[in-house]
Amino acid sequence: MESVFSYIIGLGAAVMMPVIFTVLGLCIGIRLGDALKSGLKVGVGFIGLSIVTALLTSALGPALNTVVDIYNLQLHVFDMGWPAAAAVAYNTAVGAFIIPVCLGVNILMLLTRTTRTVNIDLWNYWHFAFIGAVIYFASDSLAWGFFGAIICYIITLILADLTAKKFQRFYKDMDGISIPQPFCAGFVPFAWAINKGLDKIPGIEKLEIDAEGMKKKFGLLGEPLFLGVIVGIGIGCLTCASWSEIVKQIPYILGLGIKMGAVMELIPRVTVLFIEGLKPISDATRSLIARRFKGADGLNIGMSPALVIGHPATLVVSLLLIPVTLFLAVVLPGNQFLPLASLAGMFYVFPLVLPFTKGNVFKTFIIGLVVMVTGLYMVTNLSEWFTLAAKDVFAATKDSAVAIPGGFSGGSLDFAGSPLAWIVFQCTHNLKWIGAGLLVLITAGMMWWNRVLILRNTIAMQKADSTEIQTTE
Repeated sequence: MESVFSYIIGLGAAVMMPVIFTVLGLCIGIRLGDALKSGLKVGVGFIGLSIVTALLTSALGPALNTVVDIYNLQLHVFDMGWPAAAAVAYNTAVGAFIIPVCLGVNILMLLTRTTRTVNIDLWNYWHFAFIGAVIYFASDSLAWGFFGAIICYIITLILADLTAKKFQRFYKDMDGISIPQPFCAGFVPFAWAINKGLDKIPGIEKLEIDAEGMKKKFGLLGEPLFLGVIVGIGIGCLTCASWSEIVKQIPYILGLGIKMGAVMELIPRVTVLFIEGLKPISDATRSLIARRFKGADGLNIGMSPALVIGHPATLVVSLLLIPVTLFLAVVLPGNQFLPLASLAGMFYVFPLVLPFTKGNVFKTFIIGLVVMVTGLYMVTNLSEWFTLAAKDVFAATKDSAVAIPGGFSGGSLDFAGSPLAWIVFQCTHNLKWIGAGLLVLITAGMMWWNRVLILRNTIAMQKADSTEIQTTE
């Protein structure tokens, strides 16, 4: 089983997503040519996003490592990035079975009407495998590992349902789409609570600063492209130990600025391919559901947040938070994690935050700041168990991606910094049966409430359809 799913995952999203979307398109009645075209566009979108992310990592990584060396910013938790976290997740007993187990849970929840999301974002299942793997190694119990992974999966599906309408209203061309990715979903409570709190501060509720407003108010300075150039140049200057060295390194500094600007400009263009490929599938799916399954309107396809990370507010806030997060990592007492490789995942914090802030850059930045601070401490707290899991996987696979340098612990902001993962781990590892009982009660309560909302929505839609038929008659 591990070999089969390792092979599937090893093909990558760029290969498997065209296959999945082509087959899905044929099943829902789309012509082969159109289905294949949609699938290929999604695959090309993943390739484009990988190229742009690689550009960011290759440009920013060496520069930040130089800054770390110059200012002696070494901390004890080594940033391994999401590839290492995914490798740890999938190369365990939990990861080997996570796809069929989660798909089974998804089908059961659809049948019991406790979710409206069909999660086909198979590659991000590594997030559920990750928390399950860390719990597995911390408790030395496969049962506890699967328990944590399944609880995380159920909560994520429910949060995807609860945010679906708000998500679809905020982003264009996203009808019938939800985001069941736990790293994004884990920040929804932060977004809701902090946004509500900021609205109660006099003057803040009237502070409308969205990406378009920034362009109008600050002109060129408000453009993500120009901000990327400025931040890149700033980081490039920090790689120099003296003013004379800055003068010598002007070509490198300007080149880094251009590369950062290119990332800010290219990400939105790449995400257009996702939308172009997804829209025919989404429209045909909703049409089929409405035609064939009475009362099933409102079913959503769970997709990767990569679809919407090109939003200007996400780009601006992510860019501004990179230097701020580095500074905070050094000065915050008790933190031992310096994010470097994980910074490419900064964009994925905000897809479910923006619908709550309505794209307000100031509010989104404040939420992101709180999220980053808590994330640093969570990664530090989980580093012991992440390291234990990574060393075991390395001993079995000899995969250099999960090798931890001597004298360091391992960590990754991409999911170890998620409050959802941290809470599930603390409940299962430290509180044991009491924590498990609390998680079961909370999860069962969320499932019941989500079912109530689904049934209410179904009844309301049936009444609306009945009224429309009577009016027509």
